[in-house]
Amino acid sequence: MAVPLARLSLPRSPSLAVSAGAKNRPAASLTFPAKSFFGAPLAATAVSVASPLPRNPANSSPLAVVAAGKKGYKMKTHKASAKRFRVTGRGKIVRRCAGKQHLLGKKNTKRKKRLSKMVQVNKSDYDNVTGALPYLKVNRKAD
Repeated sequence: MAVPLARLSLPRSPSLAVSAGAKNRPAASLTFPAKSFFGAPLAATAVSVASPLPRNPANSSPLAVVAAGKKGYKMKTHKASAKRFRVTGRGKIVRRCAGKQHLLGKKNTKRKKRLSKMVQVNKSDYDNVTGALPYLKVNRKAD
């Protein structure tokens, strides 16, 4: 059962504006305010939205849009280097000695004990290590 739109009685409200010459036209020609898909008014309609933040009348100059500066890319940590280097409490970079992984039968105990200790990375290699580990907190002035 279809009811024609002309016979429907729509309540008159200020939001439903009827044009001047539309009194004799069918109800389908009513002009409604433009709405977006979600029911919010589009930018073409003049709707004032109150800001939740109070405005300071002393600084009531027109708002200037400032483009946010580009921060660039995040520096990435080289994960293999992160597993090999540590920083001491004083900010020195230390590493393990090479030669303690395999073929230990022919190495004497004194040599294996010496290779077990952590040693400081040479100062000339600090740039290489800090390049691979950008967030490492290094004290370059440490002895």
